[in-house]
Amino acid sequence: MRSRKMLLPAALGFGLAATLAAAPVSAAATPTSSAETIAAYTGSSAEKANNKAFFEAVMKSALAKQAANPGAAAVTVVYNASGAPSFASEIARSASIWNSSVSNVKLEQGSAADFEYREGNDPRGSYASTDMHGHGYIFLDYAQNQQYDSTRVTAHETGHVLGLPDHYEGPCSELMSGGGPGTSCTNAYPNAQESSRVDALWANGLAGVGAFDKAAFLKD
Repeated sequence: MRSRKMLLPAALGFGLAATLAAAPVSAAATPTSSAETIAAYTGSSAEKANNKAFFEAVMKSALAKQAANPGAAAVTVVYNASGAPSFASEIARSASIWNSSVSNVKLEQGSAADFEYREGNDPRGSYASTDMHGHGYIFLDYAQNQQYDSTRVTAHETGHVLGLPDHYEGPCSELMSGGGPGTSCTNAYPNAQESSRVDALWANGLAGVGAFDKAAFLKD
């Protein structure tokens, strides 16, 4: 669902944006098949802040539910993929990749979602966005997903949900390097360092909040 609150500027989480003809963002839009011009992109401090805020909003939502079951071995983050039907297989594959790569947090599709996926056309490409009040979504852009490996794009954006920042200068073996290595890169798996970082962020349920004050973090 779209919050009525003002969203932060969307982060171009995959690192490269397609320059599109003007088109409304809509889940009902038809994927474009026209050739698009790719513009090099470098992340800004505002986009880094947005990705961090997205992770914190998701963690807050997930941990609020986790508090009712503190003995669970892993925190469960619930997502809603109904807003991105064209990418159902890529979303499921990305969740499976992450669930096989980390131990302290698990992605699960279901109701009472902590975040959702959407699809459509957007000149900014694919990104993660939040209003910092527990409402967040991953937007998957049609053109970008035609030019880059779609599972890599989806897994990369999902990495922001789990707390990882962009690192465009990294190699193809690094999932969060996004579009930096170019369209030939099809790796959709996090490397060992990325997996370890996610496990550290989500370690031991509420203990994973780390530097955050738990009471304040879980407070509305």
